[in-house]
Amino acid sequence: MRKAEIRLHTQRAGWLTQDENGYSFEYDKTYLTSENPLPVSLTLPVQSTPFTSTVLFPFFDGLIPEGWLLDIAEKNWKLNPRDRMGLLLVCCKDCIGAVSVSPAEHEEE
Repeated sequence: MRKAEIRLHTQRAGWLTQDENGYSFEYDKTYLTSENPLPVSLTLPVQSTPFTSTVLFPFFDGLIPEGWLLDIAEKNWKLNPRDRMGLLLVCCKDCIGAVSVSPAEHEEE
């Protein structure tokens, strides 16, 4: 199982998980109780129940670089282009925009 911390601006917004069943995204409980929590994407509205999918959610897949930049990432980090979660974890720590993705070190309940 691989897990990523999803941040919106500087605040932890949720957790993206990949396991043998596919992917799930769940908003952080603290984020849900904050004042006026914003969705990370219009396709992932703020809710307390997790989203699940057999493929990486299109919003997160869209954060992964394309073209020559993806080629450089694949060669430098020896990544499989089909490993979308691996690419997301390596390439999307400092994305253009408000959302960033980093490997989860721990989850606070």
